[in-house]
Amino acid sequence: MRYSLCSYSLHRTFEAGNIDIFGYVDFCKASGFTQLDPWNEHIMGGYADDDYLDQIGAAAAVAGLPFGCIAVDGAHMYAPTLAESEHNRKRRYRWLEIADYLGAKQLRIDAGGREDVTAEEIFGEVVEGYQDIIARAKPLGVEIIIENHWGPFKSPDELYKLLDAVPGLGLLFDSYNWPEKTHERAWRQYAKYARLTHFKTFSFDAYGNDPEWNIPAVITLLQAAGYDGCWGIESTPYDGDELTAARKTLALLKRTLED
Repeated sequence: MRYSLCSYSLHRTFEAGNIDIFGYVDFCKASGFTQLDPWNEHIMGGYADDDYLDQIGAAAAVAGLPFGCIAVDGAHMYAPTLAESEHNRKRRYRWLEIADYLGAKQLRIDAGGREDVTAEEIFGEVVEGYQDIIARAKPLGVEIIIENHWGPFKSPDELYKLLDAVPGLGLLFDSYNWPEKTHERAWRQYAKYARLTHFKTFSFDAYGNDPEWNIPAVITLLQAAGYDGCWGIESTPYDGDELTAARKTLALLKRTLED
């Protein structure tokens, strides 16, 4: 089994100055994760600095952990103005270069759009954006994936249209980020599309389970759909103890998958 921790799981710890990208690598190694899934904000120092990227790559090599997915914000497909769209396109290209440089196998980029637009209104621009970046990523061996993250395409009624319209686009299956009251339907509908997961946990009971979300049931659905990718975590603990939450979530996944 492969396991990963999106570094956003530790964003409060990063913001407090108690960890950096190198500490994240060390934490993943010590905790039993098998690949690195950093959030792009946590490697922004390497945005245009190959020496810094070399340091990150060297730390990962020493730890024996490959890069899996870089979760990229600020490069989404739709933007309300031409200038913003071009800015986002350049960022996509640069982060694809960084993914290739670090040997990452996946790049998560959002579709874009907020409450003021519908999926139908931005569909063409979003499709074109994904087709363009997928064509550039394929020769590099980098898979482009979308997450049910924000905007109109996190809706289970809209996302499948986009996945069907863009061959080669994968799904980062987040267990939580579906609209209210659609979770169980979305789990069943989208398990077959999953190429990576973000299991959300918020708190734990005495048995090491998250009482709000039936994580084992979601795992069962993914396995039934043939999922064989990395079992990724993006924990968001209520109590703010991000390091402990990451370890407990990993223990929950391992207990479910391996025991």
